[in-house]
Amino acid sequence: MPIATVNPATGQTVRTFEPFAPEVVERCLGDAATAFTAYRTTSFAERAELLRRAASLLEEDAEDVARTMTLEMGKPIGASRAEAAKCVKAMRWYAAHAEELLRDELPAEADVRDSGASAVRAHYRPLGAVLAVMPWNFPLWQVVRFAAPALMAGNVGLLKHASNVPQTALYLGELFHRAGFPRGCFQTLLIGSGAVEAVLRDPRVAAATLTGSEPAGRAVASVAGDEVKKTVLELGGSDPYVVMPSADVAAAARTAVTARVQNNGQSCIAAKRFIVHEDVYDEFAERFTAGMAALTVGDPMEESTDVGPLASEQGRADLEELVDDAVEHGATVLCGGRRPAERQHGWFYEPTVLADITPVMRVDQEETFGPVATLYRAASLDEAVERANHTPFGLSSNVWTRREEDVARFVRDLQAGGIFVNGMTASHPALPFGGVKRSGYGRELSGHGIREFCNITTVWQAADGS
Repeated sequence: MPIATVNPATGQTVRTFEPFAPEVVERCLGDAATAFTAYRTTSFAERAELLRRAASLLEEDAEDVARTMTLEMGKPIGASRAEAAKCVKAMRWYAAHAEELLRDELPAEADVRDSGASAVRAHYRPLGAVLAVMPWNFPLWQVVRFAAPALMAGNVGLLKHASNVPQTALYLGELFHRAGFPRGCFQTLLIGSGAVEAVLRDPRVAAATLTGSEPAGRAVASVAGDEVKKTVLELGGSDPYVVMPSADVAAAARTAVTARVQNNGQSCIAAKRFIVHEDVYDEFAERFTAGMAALTVGDPMEESTDVGPLASEQGRADLEELVDDAVEHGATVLCGGRRPAERQHGWFYEPTVLADITPVMRVDQEETFGPVATLYRAASLDEAVERANHTPFGLSSNVWTRREEDVARFVRDLQAGGIFVNGMTASHPALPFGGVKRSGYGRELSGHGIREFCNITTVWQAADGS
């Protein structure tokens, strides 16, 4: 795949970039190693000041950055502005909380004495250069939610971004440099996917984090495993959205529309499988379908647009294959199911709701990365839980109910990294984020995220040096 900005609303190539030559990549690796030697000794206060400067610069640049993101991958301009604002918030949150999150941990006095020490503590130290392999769907947020905690922990970062968002990738490298971070602390590598293995195997790279597809995750995890390097993987999702009889059905249906089409439906944590109790199925289906059909599909630069184009022509083709396969095997199209006739250029697809889904359909087990929802009818809570877990993924989940007994059951039995009750899945700097099963492992954000790339060091001291 060439490294290029291709406007998904028109299909036109705006700008192309040459991949970094091997000698440039080598220089970047050397700069990262050199930077880490000194940067790891800086104080939390020094790092926080640098990160706050980066946040302020991003805040000033927000409109230009938003337009670049929309140009490169097609999300509505309002969503791009919100993404930039979220990044600013995360930077400031980690600048304020990192020192507390990485404070030494002290065991109980009785355990210290029992160990034969006068003092014991668990101390967090940075690992080194961390390679971040990031996707195009949230081209700013996915990077910042890694970079902010990594830099505050004393690590340095190397970014291999998706090849269709090169201008956003280059902006990120420049942002941290402009904020005053020492040379080599955070660098963008304009390289193709074929060059990732060599970078990951380099001894100057200590660990890796990847957000992306399952095949990409397996490839990085395989190389990192061979090199015995730490990884965090956040992969695909096919999140269930369960609606029980006690739910506020109108609110559940309204929120379901947003939960499905956020980022033009191209979000790993978007609700994708809507599992509705038969007592409220008809009402929910009617309201949800009407809401999806009412969305405005159009130019993502227009303020009135709800759903823009998919990020790539191949992405739309993959989505069409899933929908066509479902229809061929008996699925009912409640709305959408085609390219909008009025959009002759660009990679648009109508918001779509499919019902009567059966296990023979690919869409039952594969992730739909676009504005396509699948509806399931459940006769009981047990069936809803079983249906929700009937997927190879386990990223997050959504549950609508007013009964605490239901909530307790879903918290106990849903196989997912998150359970959002009477709302839609969202990420926040203070909340751990990640999944189970084929959605990956490890956590981002919160204290859990910042500690993922730390050497948790046990410090044991004998009494009086004896």
